[in-house]
Amino acid sequence: MNTSNDSFKAEFYDGSSARAYTVTVRFTDASIKISGRGFGRAREWVFDDIRQIRDEAGQAGASFRVKDGLGRLNISTLEQATILQDHCANLKQSDIPKSAMMRITGWGIGAVASVVVIMFVIIPALSDTLATMIPVEREVALGRQSLKQIERFVGGRKKGDLICRSEAGQAALEKMTARLAAHANSPYPVSVRVFDTQMPNAFAVPGGHIVLFNGLIKDAKSPEEVAGVLGHEMGHVVHRDPTRLTLRSAGSVGILGMVFGDFAGGTAALVIAERLIAADYSQDAESDADEFAHGLMADAGLPSAPLADFFDSLSAKFGDDRGFLSHIASHPDLSGRAAQARAADTIGDAAFEPVLTASEWQDLRQICGKDDPKKDADKKDK
Repeated sequence: MNTSNDSFKAEFYDGSSARAYTVTVRFTDASIKISGRGFGRAREWVFDDIRQIRDEAGQAGASFRVKDGLGRLNISTLEQATILQDHCANLKQSDIPKSAMMRITGWGIGAVASVVVIMFVIIPALSDTLATMIPVEREVALGRQSLKQIERFVGGRKKGDLICRSEAGQAALEKMTARLAAHANSPYPVSVRVFDTQMPNAFAVPGGHIVLFNGLIKDAKSPEEVAGVLGHEMGHVVHRDPTRLTLRSAGSVGILGMVFGDFAGGTAALVIAERLIAADYSQDAESDADEFAHGLMADAGLPSAPLADFFDSLSAKFGDDRGFLSHIASHPDLSGRAAQARAADTIGDAAFEPVLTASEWQDLRQICGKDDPKKDADKKDK
């Protein structure tokens, strides 16, 4: 080997400090020797132990290390880097033993499995537990935040854009709410509002907030049907089902944020809004909310049979294509839920004080504005 041609200047890092040393690289028959001022004794790297580092030192050069060593050699020109590469057979060899690689692979699989367990086991379990631990005032604040996102999600352009504000209609709604809430034993005040949306839907939001869509009120044949649906949503409120659903939807980051009062925003908030509207609760949660509504109606001196009538009308109108009504029309089936509501009715044919007078019922139906006479006439003709 012509050592006069096979030696050059390079940059060397010894691995113990961030200082770069200017060194001379000289070739022997089986190694290179690295020497220079200021970093101590010369280094000798055997060709078979030299590995190339993937990130290059400059656009034209290359970086190298030695097996089991901390030093780094930066060669700045392609010509000089090629000289070293021509002598080294193991530049791309991995120094990780096969057994260690298998352990790393096992750790990776374990990490993925851990994420799956966290997402589908731990987070749901935490949501059920933490739903009862979050302070009431935080749940109420979370509900207000969620309502803003929900209003945007269903078409509102600004805060309050969809809220129906007829004074007489609001008074009727508050009268209905007060009669039921007096027997609900809710951990927080129940707040009900109507959105001017034609979908027949209703859902609960964390912190005692309930939303009725105007389409549901228009589809109902009596105020007691609306009261039955409202009682069902109060059941979800009292059981804190919306908070559990929100925690599950937000994931682990959201759980921590809600526990410590920092609520999710942006995309996460929109996801939560969609989940609360669709509210795909478990069969047990829906059954519990139904039973709560039956008992609440009885305690308020109202029949639960109108809730059965509402379920029947849903079934006739939508069949299996329920869209946004999925949570009202979820398991058990509508006909079964209607039968249970009728069986739970404690009033029967006896007289009872209506939840609203005929005049108040009309006020509630017009909470979002006057009815279209033509639409009403068409509805009567059908």
